[in-house]
Amino acid sequence: MNIRRVPFDHPDAVRLNDEVQAEYHLRYGDGGDSTPLDTSDFEPPRGVYLIAYDEDSRPVATGGWRSQEENGEGNENGDAELKRMYVIGEMRGRGLARRMLAALEEDARAAGRIRMVLETGTKQPEAIALYTTSGYESCTKFGYYRTFEESRCYAKSL
Repeated sequence: MNIRRVPFDHPDAVRLNDEVQAEYHLRYGDGGDSTPLDTSDFEPPRGVYLIAYDEDSRPVATGGWRSQEENGEGNENGDAELKRMYVIGEMRGRGLARRMLAALEEDARAAGRIRMVLETGTKQPEAIALYTTSGYESCTKFGYYRTFEESRCYAKSL
């Protein structure tokens, strides 16, 4: 797997983002993740967006982080918020998500972030399993979905 840094609006990123939004729709029955995001959120040093490519240069996994500071929505100074973690269906179960997560944590740590935070939902048990087995613990809910019953938030010190 070759992990590359790309802009959030890169064509491969847009395509994979569309796929993850479709999956959110299937699982939750709504329009996908409505968290406001901007391309500039993922521009170094305030964030990064990564895509993993297979040996045929096909995009197979994605993820990013963006800087957050104390904001009245539950974030703390020094947070790196994980966004758009996704592995295409046929490539799941091969450790790609864990490798992507490690690359994102390393990048956020190098950028001076002190805590990685994320929000997921109860209808994504495999995501919850990935994060909890990677050292993430439940934290105070934050962000756009902090008032939603199905929302679960996790954090890990970097």
